[in-house]
Amino acid sequence: GTDFRDYINPESLKVVKGYSEPHVQTSAPGQNYQFERLGYFCVDKDSSPDKLIFNRTVTLRDSWGRMDQNK
Repeated sequence: GTDFRDYINPESLKVVKGYSEPHVQTSAPGQNYQFERLGYFCVDKDSSPDKLIFNRTVTLRDSWGRMDQNK
């Protein structure tokens, strides 16, 4: 039988470490930010000031636009 996990993007969990502005450490879960050149992210419910966790909600890469140019 087919398992739904066969269709999950293997790149869907990507851990990126970097730096942010200090005020981001006090963000509430669900608060939204745009990270330049990466996309839009929201603060994860498991995030803390010591370990910030963001989930990307929208990427800035437009694969549909590139596909349209190839026609």
